[in-house]
Amino acid sequence: MTLASPLSNQPALNQLTYPYGETLVEAGHTMELAPGIYWIRMPLPFALDHINLWLLKDRIDGQDGWTVVDCGITSDETKAHWESIFANQLQGLPILRILVTHMHPDHIGLAYFLCERWKAPLWISMSDFLMAQWLSSKEGGTAIGSSAGSGGAADHYSRHGLAGVEDLERIRSRSDYYSRLVPQVPRRYRRIMEGDEIQIGDHVWKVSMGYGHAPEHATLYCADLRIFISGDMVLPRISTNVSVYDADPDADPLGLYLDSLDQWKVLPENTFVLPSHGKPFQGLHLRIAQLHEHHRARLAETLEACQSPKHAFEIIPVLFRRKLDNHQLSFAMGEAIAHLNHLWHQKKLQRLLCEDGIWRFCAV
Repeated sequence: MTLASPLSNQPALNQLTYPYGETLVEAGHTMELAPGIYWIRMPLPFALDHINLWLLKDRIDGQDGWTVVDCGITSDETKAHWESIFANQLQGLPILRILVTHMHPDHIGLAYFLCERWKAPLWISMSDFLMAQWLSSKEGGTAIGSSAGSGGAADHYSRHGLAGVEDLERIRSRSDYYSRLVPQVPRRYRRIMEGDEIQIGDHVWKVSMGYGHAPEHATLYCADLRIFISGDMVLPRISTNVSVYDADPDADPLGLYLDSLDQWKVLPENTFVLPSHGKPFQGLHLRIAQLHEHHRARLAETLEACQSPKHAFEIIPVLFRRKLDNHQLSFAMGEAIAHLNHLWHQKKLQRLLCEDGIWRFCAV
């Protein structure tokens, strides 16, 4: 499917612009957004019910074909949609390369399937490749849920106030979450790094890495087309999850994320942003400002809540004003800790290990 709607040269200053309006591409189909740039949309079994993938016309070693950016989760439904695309949308050309922005299941889940199906290489950052390898393994998957006292997410969250038996069991029940959606990762990969310039077809795409959401999240910018494949780093309607995990409990991922956002202020205001969730949009500078303001407000509310000592579980209602399912509870705990840790790193909060073994945070 091709839409010829022109991109705006001057997006509105006070709102994001969606050049294709409410149009959405159907699963198993593609939509051309710019010459040789196609939008794919795959379903997800979560409250966030889709992921955007990108198909770029390519030519490698004299062979015409495609580069795929991100893959979708491992599921029969997603595989079936890919098979439909293979049969009907590739113009008789092969997939030559699979480029994955980061290691989360909706992005790397079907990388093994695609790489094997097309004998094509996986391109990804080293940090995210190694993390995906670990979490998809039996040992890594077990470490996510774990039994009481053995480390992992459940113990990590219990140290931050998650005390209900039912809630802890909800976390432990997710021990196979990653390996179920990413049962296998290719054994080999091509490393991509900050500043790399990747020739894809007629265009050069520059890699810049973002931090805080994943270990080493790759984004791609094409100056010729003024198109920015932002992955999960810049989304139009939601703020990407930023969490603290058991393996790195003192981390400040929110500080890393906010610092990462600022590097993209140098891109043109009318840059066409292709996000992993939501609709393609213009208004990058405005969206960066909105994301900073969102977290500034949440941090202010968190600091106010900590005028008396609070643990992360008590901060969840400050950050999330809705009922959370199992999937969302884990993200919410990670994000609550991230906001507390950021204020602690800024020396606005002190962190106290209390007699009950729970970390609490209190304003300085």
